Amino acid sequence: MITSPLLEAPHGFTTREGGVSSGPFASLNLSSATGDDPQKVAENQRRVLEVFGHPPVAALNQIHSGIVHAVSGPGTWEGDGLLTTTPGLLLRVGVADCYPVLLEDPATGAVGALHAGWRGVVAGILPTALERMREHYGSRMEDVRVAIGPGICGQHFQVGPEVAERFAQAGLETFWPDPNAPGRYRLDLLGALKIQAAQAGILPPNLWALGACTLADPRFFSHRRDQGKTGRMWGVIQAKR
Repeated sequence: MITSPLLEAPHGFTTREGGVSSGPFASLNLSSATGDDPQKVAENQRRVLEVFGHPPVAALNQIHSGIVHAVSGPGTWEGDGLLTTTPGLLLRVGVADCYPVLLEDPATGAVGALHAGWRGVVAGILPTALERMREHYGSRMEDVRVAIGPGICGQHFQVGPEVAERFAQAGLETFWPDPNAPGRYRLDLLGALKIQAAQAGILPPNLWALGACTLADPRFFSHRRDQGKTGRMWGVIQAKR
């Protein structure tokens, strides 16, 4: 499991290593919605949760949105972001090219977990979550820390002109023409997230990004690289007890 030097709360970004699944799901697949053996997925999840002391878990039915929930206990919500100050509660998001984003405000104890694909980024999942931290918990942006895990990089993320136009309309010009495919573009989601964090008031020393590309790096599951037949990883963070 990969951790960020910025975050004090227990947290991590899983890789595909260290589980019991086989084939395209080898080995630490954490989603039962992929076609993997449910018993193997359950064991993989148990291994990850064991690291955090088998805590109560808040999860998401992810819909590629800008919807963020402030929660106080375990359960499953529809949307793409979770926030909490409940001690010991673990927040988790599932990814396999989209970016997992973890948030922490050491001053208030608030933490967050976001699932940021291109639709979520252009919908403002990160700035929405940061604003809700301010509203719900009194967080000051100069205190909040942002850690961004592995995701598909701009070099390998090809999109159509309609997606590029959405980013242009949002003021996120982190795309460029694909030199190998006329009429197509390459899109830098990580660059867009960094712009949004800065615009929201996150200080440069308080933003950390792993910078690993899921499509290029065999340590990670990639929906695009593996043509949809692959596993899922987690980004997790636990409010300090």
